[in-house]
Amino acid sequence: MPDHSRAIADSLASTSSPATAFQGHQPRERSRARGFSAEAALIGRSLRHAIRDVESMLMAIALPVLLMLMFTFVFGGALDPDGGYVDYVVPGIILTCAGFGAASTALSVANDMTSGFVDRLRAMPMRASAVITGHVVASLVKNLFATGVVIAVAVLIGFRPTADLGQWLLAIALIALYILVITYLFAAIGLASKSAESANGYGFILLFLPYVSSAFVPVETMPGWLTVFADHQPITPIIDALRSLLIGTGMGTSGLLAVGWCTVILVIAIGWAARMFTARVGRR
Repeated sequence: MPDHSRAIADSLASTSSPATAFQGHQPRERSRARGFSAEAALIGRSLRHAIRDVESMLMAIALPVLLMLMFTFVFGGALDPDGGYVDYVVPGIILTCAGFGAASTALSVANDMTSGFVDRLRAMPMRASAVITGHVVASLVKNLFATGVVIAVAVLIGFRPTADLGQWLLAIALIALYILVITYLFAAIGLASKSAESANGYGFILLFLPYVSSAFVPVETMPGWLTVFADHQPITPIIDALRSLLIGTGMGTSGLLAVGWCTVILVIAIGWAARMFTARVGRR
């Protein structure tokens, strides 16, 4: 049995010992305990993979940082001669960072589906779909860390947020919600893909959306037809709400729209992922 499957099997065995069964006589509670233990093992597995995959982590940080440096120092003078462009662009860079980091989830899920790992989990008393939970939680932790690094670099080059503690907490909650949404979308893409290579390509459209939003320039400066799209796609209100929280611009209805878009997309993404998982594995 491979190391990952053996570790999960050992975790399950430790929660279903004869002593535990004798004490409880409650199969449902024992089953729930085994499920939690298995999910914890799978989350740990995904976190270890994320820590070991140094190249993926570096790319998730380096690409947004390079974009931020390019837009701030190459285009920033033309877009905002007063030098305040860095404050405008950082919220968009934060969401771009989350997208780059979450993209690896599609590849990881596709690898698990095609390598036989999930098939081995089906023989264990647990939800095979717990492997998706592991990838999602690991992505959330990894991308929150990467976001912190990007914000630190932004401060070094002149980003000056005016948020108080409450606004910072709301901003972090919004970032975490967005990471959760986009990670589930990438997980669903990984489940829908026939190979890891195709999973890597299908998610490109999600990474492209911030460039056609208010992330880097105000939408009103775009051509009319593009303004309509940018105004009504989900990334724009999320960026506007985050920008409002961090640098104190007027939020208006962007906060409600951001949460609404995230909630709707998250429900759709979870449903899509569950449907694709059941179709491919035959069991949740």
